[in-house]
This record gives sequence, C-alpha cells and structure tokens, in this order.
Amino acid sequence: MSDLILTDQNFSEEVLKSPKPVLVDFWAEWCMPCQMIAPVLQEIAEEFGEKIKIGKLNIDENPLISTTFSVEAIPTLILFKNGKIIQRFTGVQPKEVIVEVINSVIK
Repeated sequence: MSDLILTDQNFSEEVLKSPKPVLVDFWAEWCMPCQMIAPVLQEIAEEFGEKIKIGKLNIDENPLISTTFSVEAIPTLILFKNGKIIQRFTGVQPKEVIVEVINSVIK
C-alpha cells in the first residue's frame, strides 16, 4: 500500500478531487482497533492496486477534517468517489464487506 498520509492541508486535493475512488481510514495511534484493521487495508490495497487510493488520516493531528466529516468513533472508514461519500463504516469491519463496497464503485 502506498503510504498516502492525509492531512487537513492535502485532503481536498488527494480525496475530494481524486479521479479514483478513495478509501479514507480515520485513525489514531492509541486506537487498538485501528491497529487491527491496518493489515486488512494493506491487503485490500494490494488486491486493488491502482484502481483505488487508500489513505490514512490521524484524527489527533488533523481535527478539521475529522470534525467536517463528523468522525466521532474510530476506526472510521469513508469511501469517496468524485468528492462524494459513497459508504461509511465505523468500527472494525470484515474485509469482505469493505471489498464488496469497493467493487460496487469501481465497475
């Protein structure tokens, strides 16, 4: 997985203006469930390759974007396409659920 680190500063360019769908992982270093989902996201990134971007946004370091998208619990995954929210997941999700939603937007 390319380590796309999202910030309050680059979010608009990397996510909202992206020509590809973008899965954003809202996380924090102290969050154990966030650490549990990281390898799943790595697998998904490897499987989908260039069809999708996956980025991580640390909520402690980037409160503006976290607040803008009402991220109140982590991990939260939000899938964007053409600057719009397609799907939102809160908490650790099975890989199959995430993959199914991604497949529905890349067709």
